[in-house]
Amino acid sequence: MTNPALASRDEPTGSVDVSILMVTYNAADWTRRSLAAVPAGVKRHSWELIVVDNASPEVEPEQLLEWAGPDATVEFLTENIGFGRGVNHASGLARGRTLLLLNPDAEVAEGAIDELLDYLDEDPRRGIVGGRIFTPEGDLDRGSCFGEQTTWSLLCYATGLSALFPHSGLLNPEGLGRWDRSTPREVGVVTGCMLLVDHDLWRHLDGFDSDYFMYGEDADLCKRARTMGFRPSVTNDACATHALGESSSRLVDKQIMMYRGKVTLIDKNTTGAVRAAQKRCLIIGVAVRALMERVADRGLQWGELYARRAEWRDGWSRNLQSTAR
Repeated sequence: MTNPALASRDEPTGSVDVSILMVTYNAADWTRRSLAAVPAGVKRHSWELIVVDNASPEVEPEQLLEWAGPDATVEFLTENIGFGRGVNHASGLARGRTLLLLNPDAEVAEGAIDELLDYLDEDPRRGIVGGRIFTPEGDLDRGSCFGEQTTWSLLCYATGLSALFPHSGLLNPEGLGRWDRSTPREVGVVTGCMLLVDHDLWRHLDGFDSDYFMYGEDADLCKRARTMGFRPSVTNDACATHALGESSSRLVDKQIMMYRGKVTLIDKNTTGAVRAAQKRCLIIGVAVRALMERVADRGLQWGELYARRAEWRDGWSRNLQSTAR
């Protein structure tokens, strides 16, 4: 179902500065808040909004159309095809010279999208840019960007060094050490929570790899962009609030999908002994955290994730179609 206001899309790509792409699934309250914040987030540039709903059972189509507004393009899918493929679908409708991937549980601050566009225009070789993310409580969300997943980072993870020394750039390279995201910086991964990408680069990379249902596709995209010489980066001038709160049971389900993404990233970028070693490091790292959790008598999150490792150790290679958020 498409909003008839923009049913005809005759304008060429680049006719607006940014196409804002949002893939929705339930989370009605945050989706409403996220969509309501968009106009204040982009005042100095031309934009369009494209929303693709992944067959949400808890959101009525009339509600989403109202929240998105009469000028938005809204499509309702009949099945949950996952985040990555949902974004790919939305990008096929886009006319912008850039694409902004925005999570439905992310609320942009005033002027944030303008700042992202300025930052990318300042140096187009960045290719992909993100911003500074906070929790609803106002705390810094360090998960808005990461260092690249490598054999060294996974070895630090397996030995528990990244957990014991979270502020060390050497021993926690994926966490980017003590850096508090208060300065611009090149990074390994800009997460899909709020990610601006040059549209031509997106098309050259064929968008997200559809083998990822959700989680890991942003790391894969940034890695492929870096191989072309681009430098994904973040700016502290573009801020947003990202809702992270979930029940513990759902948190483990989310972690399982995250680790499927990590394993898939390994499968796609390594072979032979390196691939086997990296996967082993990932499993050992979860086991080490499960042991630390038991010693500290703090819940069962890591223990359950380790117990359910058969569900994620093969990545997204199995049951991709049947997995849903």
